[in-house]
Order: sequence, then C-alpha cells, then structure tokens
Amino acid sequence: MPAAAATFAAREILRRLHDVMAARTPAQKKLDQVVEIIGESLSSEVCSIYLLRDGLLELFATRGLKQEAVHVTKLALGEGLVGTIAENVETLNLDEATSHPEFLYKPETGEELYHSFAGVPIVRRERAVGVLAVQHEASRRYDDVEIEALQTVAMVLAELIAGAGLIDENAPGSRGSRESGPTRLTGLKLVEGMARGRAVFHQPRVHIEHTVAEDTEAERQRVYAAFRQMREQIDRMTSQAEFGVAGEHQDVLETYKMFAYDEGWSRRINEAIDSGLTAEAAIERVQQRTRMRMRAISDPLLADRMHDLEDLSNRLLRIVSGQLGTAAQMGLRHDTILVARNLGPAELLEYDRRRLKGVVLEEGSLTAHVTIVARAMGVPVLGRVRDVRHSIADGDPLLLDVGEAALFVRPNPPMEDAFDAKLGVTQKRRAEFAAMRDLPPVSLDGERITLMINAGLRDDIASLDVTGADGIGLFRTEFQFLVSATLPQRERQQRLYRDVLDAAGDRPVIFRTVDIGGDKALPYLNDENADREENPAMGWRAIRLALERPALMKAQARALIEAAAGRVLHVMFPMISEPWEFDAARTLFEGQRNWIHERNRMLPQAIRYGTMLEVPALAEQLDLILPKLDFLSIGTNDLTQFLFAADRANPKLAERYDWLSPAILRFLARVTAQSQAAGVPVGVCGEMGGRTLEAMALLGLGIGRLSITPAAVGPVKAMIRSLDVAALRAEMPALLVAAPRDLRGALAAWADRSGVTIS
Repeated sequence: MPAAAATFAAREILRRLHDVMAARTPAQKKLDQVVEIIGESLSSEVCSIYLLRDGLLELFATRGLKQEAVHVTKLALGEGLVGTIAENVETLNLDEATSHPEFLYKPETGEELYHSFAGVPIVRRERAVGVLAVQHEASRRYDDVEIEALQTVAMVLAELIAGAGLIDENAPGSRGSRESGPTRLTGLKLVEGMARGRAVFHQPRVHIEHTVAEDTEAERQRVYAAFRQMREQIDRMTSQAEFGVAGEHQDVLETYKMFAYDEGWSRRINEAIDSGLTAEAAIERVQQRTRMRMRAISDPLLADRMHDLEDLSNRLLRIVSGQLGTAAQMGLRHDTILVARNLGPAELLEYDRRRLKGVVLEEGSLTAHVTIVARAMGVPVLGRVRDVRHSIADGDPLLLDVGEAALFVRPNPPMEDAFDAKLGVTQKRRAEFAAMRDLPPVSLDGERITLMINAGLRDDIASLDVTGADGIGLFRTEFQFLVSATLPQRERQQRLYRDVLDAAGDRPVIFRTVDIGGDKALPYLNDENADREENPAMGWRAIRLALERPALMKAQARALIEAAAGRVLHVMFPMISEPWEFDAARTLFEGQRNWIHERNRMLPQAIRYGTMLEVPALAEQLDLILPKLDFLSIGTNDLTQFLFAADRANPKLAERYDWLSPAILRFLARVTAQSQAAGVPVGVCGEMGGRTLEAMALLGLGIGRLSITPAAVGPVKAMIRSLDVAALRAEMPALLVAAPRDLRGALAAWADRSGVTIS
C-alpha cells in the first residue's frame, strides 16, 4: 500500500471511528463496528480486539474469527502472540504466525485458516491495555505504512475504550504498567529518612483527551507554533551567558537543539496529523514509536539520546497543550513525596519545605547536586527507582523508608502498621534526643566534646538552636553556587555570610571556601577546553580550581572578611594536597584583608586559617603544614574513598567503604597524634562522625571535635554522655596494633559491655 494510500486509509478509519465514538450505542456494539471498519479499510480478512481484564487479555470483538470465541478466548500476559505484544508493548509483523516461538493455537477461534499476522498494543497512559490484531489467509508481511495505520488507529481506540469504561484499572498490567494494589519498589539510598505523603509529579503528566482532529490544518498550525516556541526556549538556553561555555551540559543542550530542529521528527508529527490526529495525539503517537525503539536499544549512549528526545517530546506536548509549569509553581496542597526522573538543586529549593516530605527519583546519585542539597535540607531521597513513573499515579499514598531502600505504593494495612511502628520508635528517640538539647556533650569521665553541625543553606542555621550544637564546624559555601544559574556576586555572598554569623551569635562558624568543579561541575565555570573527567572526585575541583581562578577566590575572600567585620573569622580550604596550596590560598586572603584595611574599613578581630585533610598525600607532609595552621579538619568522606580507591557513589563498593576498618583508624590515629603534638586542634567533619559507633571510635583516637548533620547531634550526644572516654582510649591501642578481623564487631562488643548508647 503506497504511503499516500495508507494515510488516506488511516484518515478514513479515524473519520468513521469518530462517528462510532460519538454515537449513543453500547460499548460492545461500538467495538463490533470498529473491527468491521478496520477490516474493510485495510482489506483484512480478520480484525480482532483484545482487552486487558482481570489480568487476562480477553477477545472482545472480531471480524473473521468465530463469534463464539468472543469473551471466551483469554490469554495471559506473555502467552501467545497477543500476550507477547501486550507484555512487551511491542509490534509483531509475521508472514507466518506459527513460526514465532510464542505462537499458541486457540482452536475455538478457527484461526488455523490464517497465516500472516500483525498486532499492535493499545496503549493508554504508557501502559498496554489491549491489542489490535489483523490476519490474512495468505503468507505475507504487512507494509510499514499498514503497520503505521494500525498503530494510529490503536491510539484512537484507546480513547474509545477508555470513554466506554472498558479499561480495567485494577488489572495487573504489562511490563512497566501501573498497578492499583500495594506495591514495594526498591532503589538506591541517597538521603536516609522516613516519610509519608501523596505522590506528586515534578512534571505533571499531560493527559490527552481528544485524539481525532476536527480540522487538520488548524492542528498543524498549533504544532508549528509549539515548535517555534520550543526552539526559542532551546536557543535562549544555549545562548545565555551561564550556558555559553563548553562542557557536558552543553553537549546535552546541543543534543536538544539537534532534535528540536530535526526535520524528520517534525515530518513524522505532520504525517500523524495528516492521518487525522490532533496535535497532542500526533506528538504522543510519535513518542510511542520512540518508546518502542528505546526498548530495543542496548547501546547506553543511544538510549540516552532517545531519552533526550522523549524529554523534548514532553516539552513540546506541554507547550501545545498549554499545560506548563512544575508542581512547585502550582504549589503543594498536602504532605508530598515528590516523584521525578531527576531534579536540579534549584528546582528542589522551589518547593514548600513544610509540605515536601521526601523525594523519589528514577535516576540520581550519591554525589549529585540535588542529593547534597536534600541532605542539608533533611529531605529523604530514594534514587534509581526503575519505572517509577509507570508504577505510581498522581495522588497515590506513599510510604518512604530510605533506610530500607524501599518505597511502598498504595500500602495495605500491614505495611502501614509496620511503617508506623518503626516511625514511632524513631519519633520517640527523636523526642528523647530533643530533650537533651541543653545538656552539654560531656563524657562520664568529665571530658567536654565539641559537637558542631554541618550546614550550607541559610535555613540550616535554625538547627543550631534546635540541636543545642556548639557552632557550625563546616559551612559549605558552594551550596549558594550550586543552586544559582549564574555566578553569585560578591555582595550576594556577603549577605549570606553575614546572616549566618548573625544567627550563630557567639558560636563559631567555620566557612569552607568553595568546593566546586569535578563532581560538582557548574555550567558557568567550566573550562572551554576541559574534557569530561573520568574521575571527577579526584579532578579539577576545590582549591585547585579556585587557585586557577583567583578572581573567584578573591571575591569570596572579600565577602567573608567584610561579613565578619568585628568578629572572628574561621576559614578552611578544601582538597589541600601540598603545603604550597595552603600558602597560596592564605596569601590571597591576606591580600584581600590588606586591601580592605587600606580603605579604612572594619576588619575581623582575627582570621583563623585551617585546612581539610582529605587527600592522603597531605598526611605525609603534616610536619611542614601544621606550624602554619590554626586548626585541622579531617574530611572522612573523600579521604576514605581515596585511601581505598573505592568510589563512594558505587553501590557495589559499599561494603568496602568501611570507616571502622583498621586502615582508616590507624591513619586517623597517626594524624591525630601528630596534630596534637604540634598543638593544632583536630576535628572531623564528615558522615563518619554522625554515626554513633564511628563517633565513639573517633573519640577513642583522641579527636575532640565533631561536625555532623543536625539530625545526628542527639544520638551522638547521648553516646558521649554514656561513654568513659579514658577507658576507651586505654583500649584503642591494643585494638589497632593487633586488629581483629572484625574491628567493627569488636568495638560494638566493647560498647555493649560498657553500657554505651549506640543507635
């Protein structure tokens, strides 16, 4: 069948189907008419419609097969050719049906007379709800244009059966379908915590209610206008200053631009409109074809490109339908678990923190910007949840337990009871810890431990009073850079730093200079000639990038010094691997202090300089750098992965990333002893210090300052107040010299015997 004839056939079928859909007749009669229309238009001897009911594909209407098989012949998902089409959401086109390995003969249908077979899934909101099949007595493959016509008709048929109430919303659907009963999904732990709320999609779905066009030319003009608007958006994104440099982000934008101007894509949408579809239905029709192609792609690079095209299709669909905006812009109306493919940190911060209880991502990683910000916000995040958008409906009740790496969708009473019991224990402990807010972190033998919090956002400062912490041991200044589309100006930085110091009052705040670059790449700071880094955590980041861009560091230095006028300023440099880097950074800061002094502006009472020990190489040069330091902070997150050559974002290496291994504790013991001998205060700022057993081990090594997440302050304080530090320090040397195979177990056993509160 020529392409023009196929387009005419599809348009003629849709015209006749429109009349059927508009008629006031019973659903069964409509389906009986539909198979006759399709069969006649395609000169097909057999046309059959199977619908998913109670988990089975039931023959609902047929032309050519025996009528007594209607509502009698049923196939399970994956059973026979029809079941295979529905399960895989794929098209089959066979010149000899019996040659397919999944062929199943159903004698009551009388289909033994027919050799050729073609079938397409009937898809409604991304799930197969039925199958449309045609058969011929002669052995022949159907032309591509005939398959196109069938797929177009199947799309309209989905609207017809939905309108007739024939879609079984309770049926367990095909692969990737949305269930209606309780479901447990699993993923990767990104930010631990528990949460309850209703599902809200970051990008709300566009529901297509009308598929058959009344005026083809009007629909074409709507698509042309949407294409123009979308292309203008993409052009603006690629031309803006903050996106005008090379890097991975620009590759993504260039791919978007390539697809946005792809004539093949726009031509296929036009052809779908020619067949009689509305603008929305035409875009969705082409998008369905893209999804089917994606299922057959094994090359990850090509699959990513197809995902890019799907994202762009969604953008075009939202424009043409007028359904723009994210859930944040529309506002949250109830306690919410946000569902998204991925999120940027700025997008997350747009949400009402009173209503946002948790986040579920199809993608996401431990080092992603949104993960870092969510951890600071105290919002639980579960990532890498496969097909989450196909398993959850907007408004579904959800229970999120990141500690168990689990998301419970539409939970049943036993799931609710188990969750509530666990949450009740957690809340009881939290109340007990809150009651300790004004109690000092003093051990049983009278040692006062300095317990501080990590922060990075203005709102984090409230945690100082809530937890009763001694100060902020790590203020991550890069957060302001991560959530901004452009480089934050000096005045804006200064306002933030002053607000933080004002809120902290007499309590110290240690500001870490920007740790950006590498795995925290910013579009507006990428090097024009920089290649994508294979090991970004060990790449061009933190102090390395800052010293290369002195203007960036000078602006931050001035902002910090002016914000701290009349107070003590604590500055800490990240990722120092050699003493000269510290010297260069300190010299730069002193130069800015002199510049401010020459202009008779108020200076800080003092500037105390410290460094992060994250790079193991620095430990071999402590004798050279310690005399220059006012304090030392050990960053256990990066330090551990560097020592073990174990990427902390790789879940396969999680078991090797153990903070209580002899290698880590011996390393920390040596650094601590050397620092104390030089009279330099040493502390830990990292997740290690926020876990009670690990924190106990750190105290046993002689470390007396911990900077941890606000949520960890209560449990760690309880541990400290139940611990005899001197007794532990007397025990530690023997444990490190003759380290048992299970050092973690040995420390836990000691804590249990000694009555130490470990949570």
